[in-house]
Amino acid sequence: MSISALQKERAKYQPKVPSALKGNVKALDGKYTQSVADQEEIKKLFPNTYGMPIVTFEKSNDKKNSPAINVGVILSGGQAPGGHNVIAGLFDGIKAINADSRLYGFILGPAGLINHEYMELTAEIIHEYRNTGGFDIIGSGRTKLEQKEQFDKGLEILKQLGISALVIIGGDDSNTNACVLAEYYKSINAGVQVIGCPKTIDGDLKNEQIETSFGFDTACKVYSEVIGNIQRDCNSARKYWHFIKLMGRSASHIALECALQTHPNICIVSEEVEAKNHSLDDIINHIATIVAKRAEDGNNFGTVLIPEGLIEFIPAVKRLISELNDFLAKHEQEFKMIKRSEQRTYIIHKLTRENSDLYASFPEAVARQLTLDRDPHGNVQVSLVETEKLLAEMVGNRLAEWKIEGKYHGKFATQTHFFGYEGRCAAPSNYDADYCYSLGYTASCLICSGRTGYMSSVRNTTAPADRWIAGGIPITMMMNLERRHGENKPVIRKALVELDGAPFREFVANRDFRAIHTDYVYPGPIQYFGPTEVCDQPTITLQLEQKK
Repeated sequence: MSISALQKERAKYQPKVPSALKGNVKALDGKYTQSVADQEEIKKLFPNTYGMPIVTFEKSNDKKNSPAINVGVILSGGQAPGGHNVIAGLFDGIKAINADSRLYGFILGPAGLINHEYMELTAEIIHEYRNTGGFDIIGSGRTKLEQKEQFDKGLEILKQLGISALVIIGGDDSNTNACVLAEYYKSINAGVQVIGCPKTIDGDLKNEQIETSFGFDTACKVYSEVIGNIQRDCNSARKYWHFIKLMGRSASHIALECALQTHPNICIVSEEVEAKNHSLDDIINHIATIVAKRAEDGNNFGTVLIPEGLIEFIPAVKRLISELNDFLAKHEQEFKMIKRSEQRTYIIHKLTRENSDLYASFPEAVARQLTLDRDPHGNVQVSLVETEKLLAEMVGNRLAEWKIEGKYHGKFATQTHFFGYEGRCAAPSNYDADYCYSLGYTASCLICSGRTGYMSSVRNTTAPADRWIAGGIPITMMMNLERRHGENKPVIRKALVELDGAPFREFVANRDFRAIHTDYVYPGPIQYFGPTEVCDQPTITLQLEQKK
């Protein structure tokens, strides 16, 4: 396999780990837990794995002679930088328990477990992937583990390979499935432990015990580098407004972190839009007003950051999408028979008056995107909706109206961008390389201590790595009930941007100044070698949350 000069050097990097994980380890039980909401209902659904204690690992002077164990690992959902180091940490952890322990990777996500497609991950294979981005060591997939038949089919191969523990590396849905699987295997005494690891670049899988999901640090640094480059170009040419959409369907953590790193003129935060009941018109007027004010100073340029899921947080648009989802679910075949050129008019005449008027106000391309094929849940695929183009065009129209009225005298030209896949498989930052390796090693400790239904947890990560706190939390602790497909389903609650939290308050304290003044910051590319203040810093979000 051909590798770059950077890969050769990164292969030598030894991830920093909590001091508790260096040598023999013992587990200490902390306080017993309950779910974040709907406690009685969640307890009934998870009688065998509910209410377990938080676990913390400490150094031990006792040397254990532990038997060899066989462990399976699954990469589930979208890619995130650092996944390979989770697997490397897990591998090294089970080998530290007993050198004869073996690790098996299931191919292309949960489907590999169900279809019995796997490979043994040896030291030679693991070595090639240490400190690298991507999930290509075994691939990932989005198959959901939800049905008893899937669990039983998976158990067949686990028994055949002698696997007594399964680690699922994924986001909130994947870890919800891990918890359901752990409960089922415990209920039938299958003898298989299930451990989860918190992954998602969106940053919406966190709580007091899970400080951040892995990949968020690296992805934000990748996006911030490119945003900084665009802002440097923007400040050089001085003739474009750049509308930049960023990943984050359910939460605006990425947009907020990138705003804290790069100081754009405008950053829309979806949670604020929803909380203040802003309309699409409010957002257009807000952006147009800042464009006009900067033009008064001769600055006909700027940057706007937009979270991917923005349109679903605008209450009026949310109502429109809800009606569209219901209508298209009931009339899918009829809609597909309509000529493409006539579909927009057809939809306009089928919606309620308020939603029809809003839909008709959208540019034709965006209106069409709202009627494209739905996702597996029957919802609009917001990543396919070019919100950045929608806002750019509608702001342009508003400014044209103001120019006629004599309210605006500048020039307005736009460039649009969507940064998504560019950040998902980047080589992990030092922070993510260290954090992910520690998460994987901690998962091995959870297995060794006999836990199931737990998520690997590494805390205090704004401190030097030797002071990080390794442990685990019951996944049920993060759960509540949500409406899915007309039924109440147990799911991990997504962590949204907190409008009273330190990161958002820091952003608000400076946004009016940065809207009008050109105060851009250019972070540059991720640095892997050099002083710790350049190479090892966590996200600004995490530093503010931890008050560092």
